[in-house]
Amino acid sequence: MRNVLAKSAALGLALLAAAPDGHAQTSDQKTAINIYGSTLQYHGDLGSEWFKHDKIEKGFGIGVDRYVAKGLDVGLNLSYGDMKFNANPPKNALYVLEGKTVRGFDANVVNVGIPIKLKLNNGTWALKEDAFFAPYLIVQPGVFFASTDRRFTDQTQRNSNVDIYAFDIMGAAGIKLQFSPAFSIFVQTGQHYPLSDRVDGVALKGNINDRYLQHTAGITVGLGKPKDTDGDGVPDRKDKCPDTPAGVAVDPNGCPLDGDGDGVPDYQDKCPTEKGLATLEGCPDRDGDGVRDGDDACPDQAGLPALKGCPDADGDGVRDSDDKCPGTPAGTQVDATGCPVVVDADGDGVPDDRDKCPGTAPGSTVDSTGCRVIDPALMEKVKPVQFETNSTVLRKSSYPTLDNVITILNQYPEYSVRISGHADSRGTDEYNQGLSERRAASAKRYFTNKKMDPNRVTTEGFGESQPAAPNTSKAGQAKNRRVEFKFEFYIPSAPQP
Repeated sequence: MRNVLAKSAALGLALLAAAPDGHAQTSDQKTAINIYGSTLQYHGDLGSEWFKHDKIEKGFGIGVDRYVAKGLDVGLNLSYGDMKFNANPPKNALYVLEGKTVRGFDANVVNVGIPIKLKLNNGTWALKEDAFFAPYLIVQPGVFFASTDRRFTDQTQRNSNVDIYAFDIMGAAGIKLQFSPAFSIFVQTGQHYPLSDRVDGVALKGNINDRYLQHTAGITVGLGKPKDTDGDGVPDRKDKCPDTPAGVAVDPNGCPLDGDGDGVPDYQDKCPTEKGLATLEGCPDRDGDGVRDGDDACPDQAGLPALKGCPDADGDGVRDSDDKCPGTPAGTQVDATGCPVVVDADGDGVPDDRDKCPGTAPGSTVDSTGCRVIDPALMEKVKPVQFETNSTVLRKSSYPTLDNVITILNQYPEYSVRISGHADSRGTDEYNQGLSERRAASAKRYFTNKKMDPNRVTTEGFGESQPAAPNTSKAGQAKNRRVEFKFEFYIPSAPQP
């Protein structure tokens, strides 16, 4: 019999050794080893000791479970135990063998089975896969081996031994307490149904009455480690942030810690204790100007990033708090105080923004507009040119004056000349108006005949409206028959298309 048990145990251990390698009993940690102690309680032809606390025989076992799917494991199990029964008093013995009354037996039992475990902590029902309390049900087909010594009522009669081999099926229920993915304890109660009625060494014709309870308590040890691609200590199956950089602290879901709850992980958050904006690396911006408060010199006023978050109402590049000249027109060059910079490129003493004649030669005398002042000696020679009565013909005596005007225009190209024509009071207003315009035009022809740019010579007529002297005498009338010259800053006309 000892050889039979040894062979049975060797077979079971060989099957365990051939079980697939893996991790633990989850989708990524798929294999676990069970080691346990057990008790066997007989029920059969000779009687029953089920659930009797003083009828307990010891046993032990080892098994391996393999994760198949959520809620389902399949394994391999090997157990050994001692099962005894004694009818008390002997008169209760039910079986007579060859004239001998059998009163009990002592059996060494080996069972090799394939447990199919239905786990109630499958993540679909009430309990998650990693729940602390993990109840389960088992159906286990297998092979039953026993070496049974029968005992007789007559103590003088020698005991007889019988070996039993049979298929077996067990149904069980249990609960596992999961302390970690790698360690748990379990308790379980199951009933074995060997397909033999000779477990107790006797058999009643036509019946299979023999079966036994197996009460078990043990530990489960997970093999290996769960898959953790980013090495943050949270298995991939639970990791909601599977690409966390190495060394970053994570929460139970495997996501980087975010102490201020602003959606920016602490390891990327430049302001980890203040709730801020993702666009500003987790820093706050209470005035909403795009400059984080820690860098904002004006954190309560919306401003410009270039001015460290401070406003610049006139857009001159100087923040309002430093601007000594607020309201400076757009485009004006300013200094560090925000005031316009006085630029005088030609050095004539008139700022460029008011200089109508930029580029004036150094040393020139200029007026308030930045244009050169015409030489007074030349201006003294510019006199009104007079005409005969009802005439537009220039007198030869006026030629020096006209030539002096040309000299001024040539020396001062930034100027033009305006010719104003006048008449005395004789004649109608309409006639005198036309006469004054013709006199101005006559003077212009003199200039254009001398190759003067006609655009620099403009004319107008005032008729008799602006007398230079009373028209009550011939001398006064002579003074009123005239043209006058006025020099003006010259703005060239845009070229005509």
